[in-house]
Amino acid sequence: MRQVNLRGVDLNLLVLLDLLIEHRSVTAAAQAANMSQPAMSRALGRLRALLRDPLLARGSQGLVPTPAALALQPALKRLLGEAAELVARRRFDPASWRGQIGIAATDHQTILLLPRLMRRVSREAPLLEVKVVPFLASMLDELRDGRLGLTFGILEQALPPGLRREALYRDDFVTVLRAGHPALEDWSLERFVALEHVLVTVLGEGRGAIDSALRERGLARHVALRLPHFYAAMAVVAESDLVVTLPRSIAVGHAAALGLVALEPPLAPPPFTAAVIWPDVLDADPGNAWLRSLVREEARGIAGAMPL
Repeated sequence: MRQVNLRGVDLNLLVLLDLLIEHRSVTAAAQAANMSQPAMSRALGRLRALLRDPLLARGSQGLVPTPAALALQPALKRLLGEAAELVARRRFDPASWRGQIGIAATDHQTILLLPRLMRRVSREAPLLEVKVVPFLASMLDELRDGRLGLTFGILEQALPPGLRREALYRDDFVTVLRAGHPALEDWSLERFVALEHVLVTVLGEGRGAIDSALRERGLARHVALRLPHFYAAMAVVAESDLVVTLPRSIAVGHAAALGLVALEPPLAPPPFTAAVIWPDVLDADPGNAWLRSLVREEARGIAGAMPL
């Protein structure tokens, strides 16, 4: 069998060949393809040269397919059907989705969103495995390559290339301290700066949003403890005279249970917008799009739970 270089073949000709065999008329085939009769005649000429067969010949009542054309027809129908199925958008059914999707998240999103999200996933996609990994700077390559499906961030921050994002809810900061803390009697900027602070820094370095606000006033606070977990920070504050400034969204649901009081910071950093982030390579993936829709819907409940 002779080798054919498909790179030199216009595969659209196979669609036209199917129409020519089906209609047995250059004019009718041209009308079905929404093209001119001369253009269809030229296509037939190219097909004859490619397949080395007349394909259609004059008969008593018009054109008649040759034996070679009739022999090609079943395989041609099958090939075109498979090609159509290949390029058609597949119907996505979460209930039958088998596999694993990775999410990079801090304990903020893990505590806040994961219970809501997994309630939906367990009900709607029971065969799916969700794998949550720590949010690390090194995971950006995994995210861009599609090895991770989602992460979370702040809309106002710069986004690396290869990623997309969508706003989820607005958030701001509160300072939490234990009930009975001496600073509750004199909550002022001077007292705030003099306290010992916990700094939650996801990547283990850098400064908090409150430090930038203080620096503009020529002030600085003492950070006694730096750690990457919001809930652990609140647990430490509940057992000490340290204080921590963190997103209102996590304080609303958990500060009171730990015996903590939430106050407006004397010098509040600007509010921010939480965002879901995903890779370009998975933007059109139906499974990833479905999971993003769940995140979007559940985030509305978070926004609604926060006081104005």
